[in-house]
This record gives sequence, C-alpha cells and structure tokens, in this order.
Amino acid sequence: MKIKKILALTLAALLVIALVGCGGSRREPIKLTLSTEDAEAILNAAGVYLPDAETAAGAGQVATWYSNWDFHNYREDEVVNTGFFTFTERYGCETEWIEFPSWEERYTQLANLVLAGTSPDFTPASTELFPMKALKGMIVPVNDYIDFSDPLWADMKDYAEKYFSIGDKTYFVLTDMTFDLVCPYNRRVIQEWGFDDPAELYANDEWTWDVFSDMCMDFTDQNEDRYALDGWYFGRAIMHSSGVPTIGYDTETGKFVSNIDDPRLERAAQVLYDLNKAEVVYPWWNGWSLRNGVDGGGMKEGQCLFQPIGSWGFTGPVETISAVWGDVEANELMFVPMPRDPNGDGVYYQDIKSTGYALIAGGVHHDTAVLLAMCDRFKVLDPTVVGIDRYQLEHTYLWTDEMLEMYDECYRLANSGIDNVILTYGVDAEAGYGSAIGIRVLQFDDNAHSTSAAGAQTWAQLKESLGDSLEYEIGELNNKVDEFIANGYSAMPTAGND
Repeated sequence: MKIKKILALTLAALLVIALVGCGGSRREPIKLTLSTEDAEAILNAAGVYLPDAETAAGAGQVATWYSNWDFHNYREDEVVNTGFFTFTERYGCETEWIEFPSWEERYTQLANLVLAGTSPDFTPASTELFPMKALKGMIVPVNDYIDFSDPLWADMKDYAEKYFSIGDKTYFVLTDMTFDLVCPYNRRVIQEWGFDDPAELYANDEWTWDVFSDMCMDFTDQNEDRYALDGWYFGRAIMHSSGVPTIGYDTETGKFVSNIDDPRLERAAQVLYDLNKAEVVYPWWNGWSLRNGVDGGGMKEGQCLFQPIGSWGFTGPVETISAVWGDVEANELMFVPMPRDPNGDGVYYQDIKSTGYALIAGGVHHDTAVLLAMCDRFKVLDPTVVGIDRYQLEHTYLWTDEMLEMYDECYRLANSGIDNVILTYGVDAEAGYGSAIGIRVLQFDDNAHSTSAAGAQTWAQLKESLGDSLEYEIGELNNKVDEFIANGYSAMPTAGND
C-alpha cells in the first residue's frame, strides 16, 4: 500500500505523542477527537483530504444501515477517533440501524425491502454479496460516488476494480483489506504435549501442513474424547491456505473459472482427506453441534488442539474468552496464520477479507453512506490514531503484545500484494449454501466435514462426482454476467433465493 507506507514513514515521529505512561507495562492511547492537526496536515500534503464540512454531499443526514451490528455498540469512554466519530462530530450525520431478521434470511429480507420500496441505504461489503447481489439489482455501482484514483482511495483501487467490478462498474466502497481465518491454540496445552509453539515455528518459517498434521495425529485419542480439530471453518481454512480458491476469478477476462484441476488445491484436499481418515476431527457434524455448543469448546480443557476461526471468535468479555479458549491474561491464548504448503512456493497465504460498504438499490442517502466510508478510510491512513478496535483488543479484551503483533503480521500478509481474495461464497443466491453452485463449492472446500473415515472422499472422487456440475454452473454464472452487461447493468431484484 503505497500511500500508507509513505505516511507511516513521515509520521513515525508523531507516533510518540500517542503513547503515554512511560515505565508502565501497557501503552495507553490518547483519546483523540478529530485527527491531530499535524497528522491531518501531513495527510493533506500527500493529497489525502476529507471534504469540507460545509459543502460535503450527504452531510447532516441520517443513513439507514442494514447489518447484524450497530455503529453505536461502544461505550463513550472507548471512542478514540474512529471514522464514525468524525462522521457524527464533523459532519453532523447519523445512522439508523435496521437489524438482520436472522443470519440465514438476511438477503431474502433485503430483497423484500428493495422490492417494497423501503430500501436501506447501505450494508457491509461482504464478499457474499458479489457478484450475485449485483446481478440481481440489489446493490448498485459506486462509480458516481468514489474516484478510486484519488489518493484517499488509491490503495483500494486494484482490489475494487479487479475483484468487485462487473465490466466497468465497481460495487464496493472498500475502506480496507484485512485478514479472515487464523489458527488459534492454547499455549499451555501445546507446551504440555511437548509440541513446538506454532508462533515460533511461523517465525522460523517451519509452520507447514506436515507439522500441523503431525501434531493433530499425535494429539488425537478418540477413547479419551480428545480430537485435534473442531469448528465450522477448518476445512475452508486449510483449502484457502493453498492460495487457490475452488472458484477463481480471472481478473483479465472478468470470468469465473474452476480451479479443481490445480495441484495446489489437490494437495490441500489430501491434507483434509488424511486428517479425516485418521478421525482427528470432533464428530460434531452428525449432531450439528460444536463441542459444548460454542466456538472454542474444548480448547482450555485440552480436548481440542486447533480451531480455525476469524479473530472475532476471541474478541469478547475476558472472562468468557478465558473460560473457553484459555486464560488470556496468563498468555494461554495465541494464534498464527494457517500453515503453508511444504511443497508450495513458500508463501503463507492469508485469506483476505474486505471492509467497507455496499450501496443498496433504492437507498436515498447514498452520499451520506459514502461520507462515512470516507471518514473510515481517512482513519485507516492516519497512523496517529488508535482505532476503537485496537483499543478494545488491548484494553478491553486484554490481548497480549504477542497477540497484537501477530494481528499486525496477519494484516501484513493480507496486504502483501499476494492476492487471496475468496469470492467463492458470493456466487449464489445466499451465502454459499443456498444454490447448486454454492453447495458444490462447499462440498469441495469442506470435504472433511463428514468426520467419519467411511465418508472421506479423495479429490479425484470429488472431481468425478461434482466436477461436471460445477463447470456447468460456472458457465451459467458467466452467462448471467454477460447478459447483465449487455442489458446495461440493469436487473430486476427477486425475493427469496431464486
């Protein structure tokens, strides 16, 4: 990220003023209101501006926000100059929250709102929206609102235009690209078993699928109710660590493609097959339940070794997280990127997650939503600002310095220029589960979820049984994209999953 690198170097000296409490064991961030004058002046010198409050389009308005979380989910003493704070204080704007009726029906309800003429203004820029929600006319292009050549947006230009565009229309206002799935573990349990610490293995470039698998095999004992793997995401996490999505997107042609013949995917699938055959996965699938019914179940007790998940999985009340994952204050909880392919190119492929917003068709305050995105983006570029998320990680959730440093490392991997954007779950009507193409992809990516040796399938077997159908469905998707462009980027949104 060119702009961010330049500003980080220029503002390095200014960072000192944001750290107080010399001699203490913890850094305390100064609570800022708007950006410091020095920082804003340097950002302006680099061509990075926010619009004038008096003339900004959308100022003084209320935008409706469709999501499962609200912008107001913070305590007043936690506000430390987030984009939303600037949005409300400088521009006099607000948001009205329209909550998802349920996670499973969030897009069905959104389609119904659009059809009824009661559209919210914006929603999170989840990859599950793209491209199908654009093809259905539920989200609209952002080109009339965002100039991605502007220095404020320049670092987002390639991602937005390569991965979230149809033809010459871009559908996401990206504020940042960050990381998704990581591999958490309990350090005390790792030590008790005499395993090398994954964080040290990663630092020495020795954290590979082979090492990961050996640990899983050694740890598991079904008679002792001890299984190395659990959770909803381990299959996808291992497949994504290959660096190749099952459904790829050719950014040169704008076509979706099948990657099921790629040997890197086959090697990842072999890892899952071997782990499945060895029955190292907690057999929750048959009962549709995680151990103890929670993410992280069994980690603290030493009944589970690894449970891949997004870092959000251990960002909650310290007492709750410590009771499930391991004592945070005692340095038990730690995480690393997923291991790499020992026969690959030596790269740790961190799957990338977009942050930002999508504008909903029929919304009346798109300018206001984009103004919030501008404020968010400005704060991403302002290194003197300690954002509310970072503040909460360190001071509310009591993350250790090692965890914070690993968070930074995962973020670096996601922004290293090695693209691992997963568009797999936006190609169907819901979230990767509701259509034929989504079901096919899920069967490929989660091919170990049977958790029974008898149900294990090799990659060759999966290709034989599902490959032709997947190829056909990808072809149909590409036809829809072509028809959409030929039709002038217009479509009639439909209710439900049709």
